[in-house]
Amino acid sequence: MIKEIEFVEIDGIQVGHAQNLDAATGCTVILCETGATTGVDVRGGAPGTRETDLLDPVNLVSTVHGILLSGGSAFGLDAAGGVMSYLEERQIGFDVQVTRVPIVCGAVLFDLLVGDHRVRPDKDMGYQACLNAKNPDRRQGCIGAGTGATLGKILGMNRAMKSGLGWYALQIGELKIGAIVAVNCLGDVIDPLSGKKIAGLLSEDLLSIEDTETVMIQSYADKKNLFSGNTTIGVVATNASLTKAQATKLAAMSQNGYARTMRPAHSMVDGDTIFAMSTGSVAADVSVVGSLGARVMERAVIAAVKNATSLCGLTCFSSLIL
Repeated sequence: MIKEIEFVEIDGIQVGHAQNLDAATGCTVILCETGATTGVDVRGGAPGTRETDLLDPVNLVSTVHGILLSGGSAFGLDAAGGVMSYLEERQIGFDVQVTRVPIVCGAVLFDLLVGDHRVRPDKDMGYQACLNAKNPDRRQGCIGAGTGATLGKILGMNRAMKSGLGWYALQIGELKIGAIVAVNCLGDVIDPLSGKKIAGLLSEDLLSIEDTETVMIQSYADKKNLFSGNTTIGVVATNASLTKAQATKLAAMSQNGYARTMRPAHSMVDGDTIFAMSTGSVAADVSVVGSLGARVMERAVIAAVKNATSLCGLTCFSSLIL
């Protein structure tokens, strides 16, 4: 029997957010203090990431203690320093005799065109997000890494829409799996359950949604970079027992959740990235877990869009009559 659960009900997982609503930026941390076997799949052409090379199955480190999802473009990687400090203070990390070195991976999205670009997630904000994980905030939308997230930006921010952060999780018997994602895509979002476009490039009157891919196709020979910054970043977590290679496969299969909901996905101006964390000992076929990873990611993307609220004058899903 399949039932919906909360993302933070997955074994060993803690989630914390910190944000500045005036500046329209923030960060989200996913912590596993006991260590999670982790893989990553980076499929977009313009990623901003931290410590992804060590997740290659041929490399030494097999467990991660924290993942940072952040706004602020490359500047936002600074917030990982706060996650490092928080974990080191609690003696969590790889033992190097003189101290413990926490393994913190991360990815960032571009939100500098929303709010105040001079304010970015930094070490203090990353640390605060970790503190906030002790009392998890279950809200979705304009929170954490999704605070400044937008979509439908091919013709500029005046026709873009507000997006946000969403999560979705399932339990089947003892197996738990969930996704959390900050949706900041170039294009449009379609709900696979209805086949309807729920957010994207706004029409000139800002009352309906047009089609990003049509605009791209019509301007195929135009080599000017008309695209604002983008990138959708997320985490799939499960209590299934996975090897590092299997976690990497889970991350790759979960990218199908992006492809089902975002058009286009994985473009040269999106840095689409998914981390996959294995936190438990439940035996499960990796192909089944990967299929479920795509499903929960799909629903998390839709939750991010539907729970977004208007910010900085940007239209959100609930403002449109579709």
